[in-house]
Amino acid sequence: MPGIAGIISSKPAADCEARVQRMLGTMRHQQFYKSGTHAVPAMKIHCGWVAFENSITPLFFNEQRDIALVLSGECFLDSEIATGKKLIQLYGQCGQGFLEKLNGLFGGLLIDRRQNKAFLFNDRYGSQRVYFHESDGDFYFASEAKALLRILPGLRGFDPEGVAQFLAFGCTLDWRTIFRGIQILPGGSIWTFENGKCRRENYFSPETWESQPRLSAEDFEAKFQATFKKILPRYFSGGSKIGIALTGGLDTRMIMACRPQDSANQTSYTFAGVRGETLDDKIAARVAAACGLEHRLLRLQPDFFSGFAAHADDTVFATDGCCGISGAHEIYLNRQARQLAAVRLTGNYGGEVFRGVSTFKPVPLAPGLFDPGWGGGISFEAQKFSAKKKDQATFAIFNEIPWNLFGSLAAGRSQVVFRTPYLDNELVALAYQSPESVCKSSLPASRLVKANSNALGEIPTDRGFAGDNYGLKFLCRRIFSEVTFKMDYYSNEGLPRALAPLDPAFKFAAAKLRLAGLHKYLHYNNWFRQELSGYLRSALAAQEVRQSGFWNPDFLKHMADDHIAGRKNYSPEINAVLTLGAVERLLFRELPRDN
Repeated sequence: MPGIAGIISSKPAADCEARVQRMLGTMRHQQFYKSGTHAVPAMKIHCGWVAFENSITPLFFNEQRDIALVLSGECFLDSEIATGKKLIQLYGQCGQGFLEKLNGLFGGLLIDRRQNKAFLFNDRYGSQRVYFHESDGDFYFASEAKALLRILPGLRGFDPEGVAQFLAFGCTLDWRTIFRGIQILPGGSIWTFENGKCRRENYFSPETWESQPRLSAEDFEAKFQATFKKILPRYFSGGSKIGIALTGGLDTRMIMACRPQDSANQTSYTFAGVRGETLDDKIAARVAAACGLEHRLLRLQPDFFSGFAAHADDTVFATDGCCGISGAHEIYLNRQARQLAAVRLTGNYGGEVFRGVSTFKPVPLAPGLFDPGWGGGISFEAQKFSAKKKDQATFAIFNEIPWNLFGSLAAGRSQVVFRTPYLDNELVALAYQSPESVCKSSLPASRLVKANSNALGEIPTDRGFAGDNYGLKFLCRRIFSEVTFKMDYYSNEGLPRALAPLDPAFKFAAAKLRLAGLHKYLHYNNWFRQELSGYLRSALAAQEVRQSGFWNPDFLKHMADDHIAGRKNYSPEINAVLTLGAVERLLFRELPRDN
């Protein structure tokens, strides 16, 4: 995906410049990317960037050209996107404190030749990742881990603790990676490089927001409505066509109710399955029609299944394994979205920030899957981390989103510019002032929609919210929604392992009663049994997978047969085994071994 890369090193300039070119070559894995470099040999800095071909070149200078900024992502100042030159001007006024004034998801390197300093930084959440490695006084960094693996073959191995975290939770924790010797810059970092030394600081801490006083329910709701309407125009600025990724939920409904009315530069779409329509599909179409906005269903096509091996590899490669084979649809669908609009505006993270929604939980992989040396380590990781979870809001915003939800974000960013108003600094700060009585309530969101668009307020969401949210009609909608949502979950994910033999009967009954298929369009559990059964058998039979030190070879022998036959539900195990296998093949063995 678009990003930055660089080396701060005393090695010969020609060698560093050649290495940066190879790093960028590995990151330039889409045909519609462009790249460039910048070097200040006197400061031992060599860096570069990758960007979408039709975007502004992300390298900026002041008039004297003694300050340079290489930037990935987007920064907002007030109501518009901040240009790189504006950021440099802000640095001139505030020094390194300019970062405290920035809004958005970004990472960058600012080089000040006047002070002989360079500043490596990222957004306060760490959602625009910067991977790094240090050795022998040299510092390497990149937005993609594979760029470091390309020039440092000695790092091409798994980090045991990182893999244990990945297997326990589906992601790594505490800014670790699954790669030996590679870490992630923590959110809100500003690292200063001067005279061969690195000073590591944070320009922001969650404690700043945690210390705010709670508001009353009335004051919070008034401020919530005012703040949302104030910040939303930022995410429609910039001149590029906006594709609004609509769902049937409240978070995109709020965007539609309060959006700027320049529909000529806006379109909308919803990701959909091969056939049929979910509640998301139907409701999103109604919402778009009520707003007079074009709407499209972007579907998975038969070629998604016939070419699944390639789609899975593209996803693992583009995201450094953060999005596994069960996320192969992300690039496929976002590629279609790119054909409609360069920018994808979503309601992502609204539930995590304002309603306590969480998908972070231990992954219950079958104990028999592992080589005997691995099982205990995985259990220990789960116990160790569950014992130190922080404030709920802080965990969701500063841990769950940049760690657990990064994979799908990275896959989408490889195709489109990603925007969400729900990580806006002003809105997130307000979330910390939410009173306990509304911390998990949908009422403030529902009332905001109703206050700004009566027509949208009357259209029920996929979870039953509409109008004033009271009365028997609302209660019936909510019960029906929750029952069908749970039915869909188990139809999609499969029943718990102990009940797996009942899975076929459960799905037959759910289909007959038409209680399944209303919410979900992704059915990897079923696909691995049907459309992708051939892929599954072939992939699990690969010699490098069978010989991996992580797995019990005897377990792998029957895993595909048991899953395809419906005797067991091994979807999480399949994703774990084949994702790590793809990482080993694509990022360790098949990358060129130059250094």
